Amino acid sequence: MGPPWDWDRAARTALMASLFIAILPAGCPGTPRADEPRHDTLLSRSRHGRPGQALAGAQDESEYMFGIRRLRRLYCNVGIGFHLQILPGGKINGGHRESSNGLLEIATVHRGVVSLFGVKAEFFIAMSQRGKLYVSETFSNECKFKEILLPNNYNAYESWEHPGKYIGLSKGGRAKRGGRISLNLTVTHFLPRRIVQHGLAERKAIPERPSSPQGSIIDRW
Repeated sequence: MGPPWDWDRAARTALMASLFIAILPAGCPGTPRADEPRHDTLLSRSRHGRPGQALAGAQDESEYMFGIRRLRRLYCNVGIGFHLQILPGGKINGGHRESSNGLLEIATVHRGVVSLFGVKAEFFIAMSQRGKLYVSETFSNECKFKEILLPNNYNAYESWEHPGKYIGLSKGGRAKRGGRISLNLTVTHFLPRRIVQHGLAERKAIPERPSSPQGSIIDRW
């Protein structure tokens, strides 16, 4: 006959196995917990079609990915150096001096895709099928730009709706046609500059625009 069966040891082993199986799903990589924020709840949109803010309490690394607005100036080191700006009348060009026309609200709308909103002019930057920059009161697919991090730590902004067309400024500060330039050219390289002197107070003071069912575009073609 073999050695007597240790019933107490077998019971303890079975209990430990059942406990391990019960807690395994919560600890497996890639398994979402009930208290984890979801993409569809973090990325909201206002009734104006403007990308919304993330829920309070989101971690820093997830804020960039899920709709947090960043107030920046986009600096292009071409010619004498220009900041991408929207003039009150809706013209898009580059300004050498820092001004409120160059304050842009950058909001993530998809993973790696952003919108550019002029704080003072209250217009979105958009790009037509012909690669021309124009402004729009309402948010649309032509207002989406793929934000590309370049090896020199500058960013490039490619039209999401019309791939292969980029935001760019000439040596004189004029907006260039997106289809005539490429990532290899400095005119498409922009450095996002933080707005230190304004901070969070100005972000909260960004005015809401009246709703416009059809919206409007200026100088699209």
